[in-house]
Amino acid sequence: MASLQRIVMMSGNANRPLAERMAAHAKRRLADVTVSRFRDGETQVIINDDIRGADVFIIQPTSPPVNQHLMELLVMIDAARRASAGRITAVVPYYGYMRQEKKTEGREPISAKLVANLITVAGANRLLTVDLTNAAIEGFFDIPVDHLSAMRHLAERINALRLENVVLVAPDVGAVRRVERFRTYMRDADVAVVFKDRPRPDEAVVSGIVGNVAGKTAVIVDDIVSTGGTLIAAAEALIANGAERVLAAVTHPVLAAGAAERLAASPIEKIFITDTIALDECPAPFEQVSLAALLAEAVNRIHYGISLSELMSDSSPVV
Repeated sequence: MASLQRIVMMSGNANRPLAERMAAHAKRRLADVTVSRFRDGETQVIINDDIRGADVFIIQPTSPPVNQHLMELLVMIDAARRASAGRITAVVPYYGYMRQEKKTEGREPISAKLVANLITVAGANRLLTVDLTNAAIEGFFDIPVDHLSAMRHLAERINALRLENVVLVAPDVGAVRRVERFRTYMRDADVAVVFKDRPRPDEAVVSGIVGNVAGKTAVIVDDIVSTGGTLIAAAEALIANGAERVLAAVTHPVLAAGAAERLAASPIEKIFITDTIALDECPAPFEQVSLAALLAEAVNRIHYGISLSELMSDSSPVV
């Protein structure tokens, strides 16, 4: 590929504030792009700047409304390709449909793979994302994937509280590896695992806890909070088993209707989230930790051909 002299960063409508913070950290401006809809709901994209031969980064999490924001991303990629962009990187901090990454019963789609195909066929040359539910989703793509983690940034915020007698809690078995990574930044913390059943989608029932939580400050670590059911069920079980306090650190605040209110009424004192998904407001008990600097650094490294391994390393400094 010929040398790409210019970085062009552009944003859809999904999370313009994050894109603006990223551009500020990268000391660049966002390209002039019009992303709108026709009266019948079709997505319309017009790139008003010249991007011929440029290294284009399209910042667009596929957050709720997922289908609308996904379509915006695909049309923006296609528009950039047809405008002769030199390379196109889809910056998707939150990858919608990632919870549908496998078949759990017959005649069920693997939607995470379908979305990977759509992004690739649209014309993306690379994907930059944060905290996929399952790292195996990277293998759904036939283009390079840079998979960053918010765990260090969230852990640093927890460390700033100077808590004592901490136990890190995996709200289900699938979150154990994430908790172990989180623990590398909080070496004195113990680990506990909540076992849960899902009688129906978006409903969680705790069946037991492995690990000592009595008298401890419990910090639940997860990748997504949607209905809040998993966090609330885990928190109630932790309190019932003797935990003194419950906090949570979660990357993606999907927050389905009513979730914020239910979480505010739960035993969880504070929920630390990131800005991968735009929120109209950040009400109690939420506190937002920005990943703009991390993502901006990743954009610069991708452009200049610098390894991202340091950003993914558990010993790397926070940016």
